[in-house]
Amino acid sequence: MTEPIIPGCVSVIMPCYNAVPFVAEAVSCVLGQSYGNVELIVVDDGSTDGSREILEGLVQTHKQRMRIFSQDRRGPFPARNLGLKHAKGEFVAFLDADDYWTPDCLEKLHAALNGQQADLAYCGWQNVGQGGPGGEPYVPPEYEKADAARAFLQSCPWPIHAALTRRSVIDAVGGFSLRRFSAMDYDLWLRILGHTRALVRVPEVLAFYRWHGQGQISSRKWQQVMDAMEARRNFIQQHADLVAHLPPQDLKELTQGQLRKEGYRAYWKRDLHNAQKLFRATLISGAWRPADLRYLVPALLPSAIFRKLVQLSDRSRG
Repeated sequence: MTEPIIPGCVSVIMPCYNAVPFVAEAVSCVLGQSYGNVELIVVDDGSTDGSREILEGLVQTHKQRMRIFSQDRRGPFPARNLGLKHAKGEFVAFLDADDYWTPDCLEKLHAALNGQQADLAYCGWQNVGQGGPGGEPYVPPEYEKADAARAFLQSCPWPIHAALTRRSVIDAVGGFSLRRFSAMDYDLWLRILGHTRALVRVPEVLAFYRWHGQGQISSRKWQQVMDAMEARRNFIQQHADLVAHLPPQDLKELTQGQLRKEGYRAYWKRDLHNAQKLFRATLISGAWRPADLRYLVPALLPSAIFRKLVQLSDRSRG
């Protein structure tokens, strides 16, 4: 920790790379929050599209509340760690330069966190934009009133921008680990759960994840699944007390079994690039059943042959 902590302040960390269509709106979203004690730290990751120039213009208008730092194409999670080094707030939230919140998001999260003396407050969210999964607004369950360890192992509990955390908790777990690049937010939430179970839900949709198909990490599904599995394994190894009530077969399904589950999900969508990689990983992991082999074994073939076999199967079914 290199900066003096300002009580009550929320530090919002925003990585930015080539976000010209969205970054001004994202900055306005943060600085226009109804919770006024907010500082914005933007880390530009070597933008080449004019994002940096937009940010420099905005910081001239908001000198007391906004700072910019730079790095050279290291990615969003190293950018967040760099932002954390300069953050002054007692609380921390993360917002990417292409996403946004409702105007009262931080106010409601902060009120819930302080009102319940919690370490982390989380909310609902919605995917918006083109090229993504879309879907209805989603409010997660109350993890604090259920089997949080099982629920967290099943899937990432919330996206990076749907939570407000005490800075002391982020410091206690060491910020973002860079071990698993496409699942570092999930890894962080798992490590925070290992540190504290003082969570509180705000049962409203306050965060919006914008899909636009410009190289988002979320489009690399197979790598996400593999990295998430390793994050789960690390959590189980380091917090045996929190998973002791789960049978070994359940733990296997919650780790290696996710490879098979997500492989089938990709296969039925005919996302064959991701399906093939995940089917191969499933075979190696041993988390398969005999009935799975008709799908898994062809995935060992060269990609062109695997695709051709699937196409022939589709044609035979009419």
